[in-house]
Amino acid sequence: MALDGCGLFCKYVLIIFNILFAVLGFAFLGLGLWLRFSNNTRGLFEIDALSSTTFVIAVTVLITLGSVMLIVVVFGDYGACNEKRCALQVFTALLALLAGAAIGIGVITYSQRVEVGLRMAEFYSSLYALYVTNGDPIIRVTLTFIHEMLHCCGVTGVPLVESLTCPKPQSFGEHFVMPNCPQVISSTFDSQAPLVLGIFVGTGSLLVIALVCSIVLMKQLHTVQQDVETYYQAVY
Repeated sequence: MALDGCGLFCKYVLIIFNILFAVLGFAFLGLGLWLRFSNNTRGLFEIDALSSTTFVIAVTVLITLGSVMLIVVVFGDYGACNEKRCALQVFTALLALLAGAAIGIGVITYSQRVEVGLRMAEFYSSLYALYVTNGDPIIRVTLTFIHEMLHCCGVTGVPLVESLTCPKPQSFGEHFVMPNCPQVISSTFDSQAPLVLGIFVGTGSLLVIALVCSIVLMKQLHTVQQDVETYYQAVY
């Protein structure tokens, strides 16, 4: 079907959007599956008492979010590449739900920033406990990155007793006592809550842009289809 300039622009925007969305979807799904079925973390999911911990919930969210994103990509790419209105309608509906969810989650996270900060600190503590138990090198790298980024030292804040490498001390006193990571994570999330809200709202806005392009493309395809039908009716 022949599309005009606006239709073609929206078509290629959707294709690029879906490629990026697919990369993120595979990343979330792969990370979630690795955390779910890794020998070092699988045991957490087999203990009923730990089924509601922040770590288990976070892994479940990663797997679910990655799967949903890939489903959205399938409908979006099929609809944009093959110019199928039915697939684009499903894609548009799913995008609308995701955009609303992103903005809603951002608002809830901002309003409950203290509780969310405590949950993030609990997630760090779960990773720390896993490393102490299993010594997983990937978890070690993750924890070391958190230490360097937030300038904190394990769960105790005492470099001499920590099994992980703490960041370089910035004062004489930090050779003996540094801020512990759960406390720093909680306070940092509380202070950076407006930035987190902006990220969620920005993500929702990008989804809305893709949503608008999808609607424009559907209208273009509908117009082209009507023109073709009108032409054949006039000829035959």
